[in-house]
Amino acid sequence: MQKQFLNPPTLNPANGYSHVVTATAGKTIYVSGQVSLNERAEVVGKGDLRAQTEHVFENLKSALAAAGATLDDVVKVTYFVVDLKPEHLGHIREVRKKHLNQEKPPASSLIGVAALAVPDWLIEIEVIAVVAG
Repeated sequence: MQKQFLNPPTLNPANGYSHVVTATAGKTIYVSGQVSLNERAEVVGKGDLRAQTEHVFENLKSALAAAGATLDDVVKVTYFVVDLKPEHLGHIREVRKKHLNQEKPPASSLIGVAALAVPDWLIEIEVIAVVAG
């Protein structure tokens, strides 16, 4: 299986993401949007975007592991952030850099939303990964 992470020179410089990711062959894994809930369905980091983002990445690791993948196998990330403001970007980028491959970052979308399904949820993240298969 081969993956390519592309940033065409005709597009703006990518900061922490790739404009295009290609994957040939392999098994594709789709992870539903994860939120900051623990195994008892309790909100972790209530009111704290950074803490919730960190816990969501831990949940993503668990979900990917169940399918035989890791965060290094992720080719696309979609973030949904409640009441997104410019000051939120630093928190999200800090956590993203800690967990995602910065040499070959996945394609990424960041979407501001009015609300998620539960008022205490501040962020939801879904990923697509590709592994040899």
